[in-house]
Amino acid sequence: MNIQAMMKQAQKLQKEMMDAKEQINKQTFVGTSSFVTVEVNGNKEILKVMIDTDSIGNDEIEMLQDMILIATNDAMKKVDKETESKMGKFTQGMPGLL
Repeated sequence: MNIQAMMKQAQKLQKEMMDAKEQINKQTFVGTSSFVTVEVNGNKEILKVMIDTDSIGNDEIEMLQDMILIATNDAMKKVDKETESKMGKFTQGMPGLL
């Protein structure tokens, strides 16, 4: 394979990677923990935090904070899983690219 063909292949691969990442960025991922739901996008930006207020009392704020933390981390893990699923084929054998 000549250099020019290798460059074309690399450019094609780069475009496919960018397209896959763009698809992930447009998705919404939902993390849940008891009565807390957190939505994030593929860039790991929190879009929404929802709390089922019927399920808690005023004295349960510390527990609520923990539930938000758990739900947020759950949503972030889903972003990582989707990113690995779609982008892993591009980075096999090249750790640290994502």
